Amino acid sequence: MKKSVFITGAATGIGRATALLFARHGYFVGGYDIDDEGLKLLAADIGAVAGTGTFGHLDVTDAEEVSQRLSEFVSAAGGQLDVLINNAGVLHAGLFEEISVDAHHREIDINIKGVVNGLHAAFPHLRATPGAVVVNLASASAIYGQAELANYSATKFYVRAITEALNIEWDHYGIRVIDMWPLYVNTAMTRGIKTGTTDSLGIHLSAEDIAEDIVAAVEPSSPRRVTHQVHYPVGVPAKSMALVSRFSPAWLTRLVNKRLAGR
Repeated sequence: MKKSVFITGAATGIGRATALLFARHGYFVGGYDIDDEGLKLLAADIGAVAGTGTFGHLDVTDAEEVSQRLSEFVSAAGGQLDVLINNAGVLHAGLFEEISVDAHHREIDINIKGVVNGLHAAFPHLRATPGAVVVNLASASAIYGQAELANYSATKFYVRAITEALNIEWDHYGIRVIDMWPLYVNTAMTRGIKTGTTDSLGIHLSAEDIAEDIVAAVEPSSPRRVTHQVHYPVGVPAKSMALVSRFSPAWLTRLVNKRLAGR
């Protein structure tokens, strides 16, 4: 029986690239999004690479719909959920006080509540599937709070924390819970965004870069399994930042982030 992967925010960007790559690896793919037209294109492209799957509308902020879509997918996948990828997210960049409170709340609803909804609804299916893996899309902004991304960065700190906690809690059931820490990725989410850190660090990663690292993290090497790696920085700059942050004193970490933000 094919392994199965359920992906939120699958119509474009990282979600789309990840769905296509898992299809090429022989997975039964579940692609879900609020972008129905984008899903039609994804379904056609997955069919073209001889992949199979099921696709449907999903608003991750609606807990009932998340639960329903997961149940439908697991039934279509033969009763198993091998991989859950909480990818859906939004990003608002700019000075905190200049972004509307409604935009802040929407970011929280999607980036935090959407992840909670996915995790909670998926748990019984993950528990029933030996070797199940959860991949949460966090960000390198979960290493240190980022100026001009204050609320977004805070949502990714939440993703980091819940990943760490459930990696411990759900280990009892044989479920791995991990997250990805990319820097800026060249997708629609970052189109037109200009901050101090986009100027200093640039936007160099592609959606395909993240997809490749997700697949590698889901099927890790022996050293990664032995060390129980939880966080997966993507790209050399993010890996360097994550490593340095482990040993850097707080005042120096703050200074470096301030300089990177041009403050």
